[in-house]
Amino acid sequence: MTTWKEFAEAAPRIAAIFTRRHAAAGKLCMLATLRSDGFPRISPMEPRIFEDQLWLIGMPDTTKFRDLARDPRFCLHTATVDTQVKDGDAKLWGVVRDVRDPALHQRFAEDLFQDIGLDLRGQEFDQFYAADITSASAVEVDGGHMDVTIWKPGASERVGRKH
Repeated sequence: MTTWKEFAEAAPRIAAIFTRRHAAAGKLCMLATLRSDGFPRISPMEPRIFEDQLWLIGMPDTTKFRDLARDPRFCLHTATVDTQVKDGDAKLWGVVRDVRDPALHQRFAEDLFQDIGLDLRGQEFDQFYAADITSASAVEVDGGHMDVTIWKPGASERVGRKH
């Protein structure tokens, strides 16, 4: 599986677009999971990059986390409100794994507190999902064309231009 650090090194263009859009949207993304009946579910979430890993964490016992516990596949999409997509757009696909490491959870909680003031220090996390990235894509619109960048593990980014 591919960590955030490995992904960013292998797909720097997509990683840069994702990081820029993630920051511009107040760290908000849209998470796609699979419901128990097989239909897709879209949920807002604020993924975090911490210690070279992308983490999908949030309020415990929500439907999106029950979905991931049952089926670890996901798609994460940068929140886009600009119909012209001037700042680009990115999607990451992957699978999650629940990481049971109390020391890591506490380092994460301290970082979260220092970053946004949310104090979860000393608490235990029911779900703590590391996101392993299995593929990614991004679009950038520039004038009269759109560049679509695609990446899969073991390959370089591939850019296609559409006019």
